[in-house]
Amino acid sequence: MTKTIMLANPRGFCAGVDRAIAIVERALSLYGAPIYVRHEVVHNRFVVDDLRAKGAIFIEDLHDVPVGSTLIYSAHGVPLSVREQAEQMGLRVFDATCPLVTKVHVEVKRMHKAGMEIIMIGHEGHPEVEGTMGRVASGMYLVESVEDVATLQVRKPEALAYVSQTTLSVDETRDIIAALKARFPLINSPKKDDICYATQNRQDAVKELAADCDLIIVVGSPNSSNSNRLREVAALRGVEAYMVDNASLLQPEWFDGKQHVGVTAGASAPEVLVSAVVKQIKAYGAESVSELDGVKESTVFALPPALR
Repeated sequence: MTKTIMLANPRGFCAGVDRAIAIVERALSLYGAPIYVRHEVVHNRFVVDDLRAKGAIFIEDLHDVPVGSTLIYSAHGVPLSVREQAEQMGLRVFDATCPLVTKVHVEVKRMHKAGMEIIMIGHEGHPEVEGTMGRVASGMYLVESVEDVATLQVRKPEALAYVSQTTLSVDETRDIIAALKARFPLINSPKKDDICYATQNRQDAVKELAADCDLIIVVGSPNSSNSNRLREVAALRGVEAYMVDNASLLQPEWFDGKQHVGVTAGASAPEVLVSAVVKQIKAYGAESVSELDGVKESTVFALPPALR
């Protein structure tokens, strides 16, 4: 029988997600529905459904946006080609790209301008990777694993740099960077680590949970990179771990014989979903809820001037 629930801290929304959601809501209140958003503004089904109900229309192709409309770029960022297309269409555009993703975009532009080829550590098909690799026309390579590094063929090993997707596993990325440096001793590093503060903090909190829990539940949507990494971080520490979009997906048998259940949430998952998960675990027999002290996050990102 489950006895205790331990909540990770920090968990849930980060500053970039807060800002992206606020941009869509503010644009809706200023300009009225519909507001078009390229790609899910953040990777959480509950958030996206809520914004859709308020009048946001999520699209992948700008051809689905009527001329004269308002368009918002998702928190993951977009390739230059999308920006150019939006400009040609004369759309009113607000950019909800997380400032920490924009920092990587600036880094890529600087490296490219310096004549370097660039390796991106990330997951193929993820919109952040597509947006970052789409900042330059050529000379970028994607690696997803240490194995990829071994087979990578570059044209200019003497003029090489790397960047990372912001939501990766800190430990896994460290191994890939070590492999890159071993294979390409002259490779240039970014000025500052690309893994974002919120990703790092949430993974550290899960490591802390894993030391005391025999089961960990991660609240997050299947397409959320940082939520998937939280589940992996727990599992790699030998703790049984599941990721759920909401409380209805919890399975009672997961909790059989478990004494200490850890609960966390990805950076795009709202606290209301965590509360519902805690309530359901209590229904399975948990008697107390405690919270880790954790790191206090104070980062806030300003809205675009036109929306303030």
